[in-house]
Amino acid sequence: MASRALQVCLIWRDGLRAVLSFRVCRSRSASFLIIELMENEVDRKRPAHFHPIRLPNRSIIVFVTVCTWSRRPLLACPEGNDHLRRIWVSAPSWLVGRYVLMPDHLHLFCAPGSTHISSLAGWVKYWKSLAATTWPGSRVGRLWQRDFWDTQLRIGESYAAKWEYVRRNPVRAGLVTDPDEWPYQGELKVLHWHD
Repeated sequence: MASRALQVCLIWRDGLRAVLSFRVCRSRSASFLIIELMENEVDRKRPAHFHPIRLPNRSIIVFVTVCTWSRRPLLACPEGNDHLRRIWVSAPSWLVGRYVLMPDHLHLFCAPGSTHISSLAGWVKYWKSLAATTWPGSRVGRLWQRDFWDTQLRIGESYAAKWEYVRRNPVRAGLVTDPDEWPYQGELKVLHWHD
C-alpha cells in the first residue's frame, strides 16, 4: 500500500486556523483512500508556531507565554522587570504591549513592529537569548524553557478579556490581593485593536 504525507491548513473567516497533518493511503486492491491523522501531530510535545494571519483592516495581536527553565522563580524582581523591558524596547521587530511577569513565567501581548511581519519565533528566540546572557546579578545558567506558547487574538474583546485574566494571575497565585498592587506588570506600547 503506497502512502503520502500531507498537511492542510484550514482558515475560517474569523481567522481561526487549524493545521491537519495526515497520511493518505491508496490500496492497490481497492479504489478508496484511507486517511489517518499522523501520530506526531496528535501527540505533539511542543507548540506549533504559525505565522500570524493577516486579514484586511484587522489588527495582529499575539498572546505569548514563556516559562523559566525548571520553573525557577527568577523573573518577578525589579532588576528582571527593568532588564526585560529594556530588551523588548531594543528589539522592535515586534512591539510589546501589556505584560505580566510572574516568578517563573511571563505573559505578554505583542504586535508586529512594521508592515513586514518578521518571525515571532525568531523574535522570541532573540530576546530570550539576550536576556539569558545579560541577566542581572549572579549567573543563572539556563534561564528559559526551550519553547513558548502563542495565540493570535481574533477579536478585540478577546484582548480585553485575556488581559483581565492575565493581570489577575498574581492574585490567583496568592502574591497580592489586588492586581494593581503587582509591581511586575506594565505596558510598553499601546496596541490598538481594529477590525
